Amino acid sequence: MSILHTVNKSPFERNSLESCVQFASDGAAVLLFEDGVYAALAGTEAESRVREALGRLEFYVLGPDLKARGLSEDRIIEGIGVVDYAGFVDLAAEHDKVQAWL
Repeated sequence: MSILHTVNKSPFERNSLESCVQFASDGAAVLLFEDGVYAALAGTEAESRVREALGRLEFYVLGPDLKARGLSEDRIIEGIGVVDYAGFVDLAAEHDKVQAWL
């Protein structure tokens, strides 16, 4: 069973990302959106956690939420895919379940 995990909280305010990475099964997908997009930025404290998990999890970030926060795609950690709203819907449809980490 494939699961899409969604994280919408900043890794600098909550431990949602850490919990997600710890409990997500190998091969699962993680979508970072709303303030969760900060976890996708290179050069932050969260980068090492994300890079370690990239070998076993697929990471995506919602492009419009990056732009809404004044962030550009060139600041994203290598290996993270950028999706639009249609891509978000596609990810949800491709997976059996969606697990939100609050």
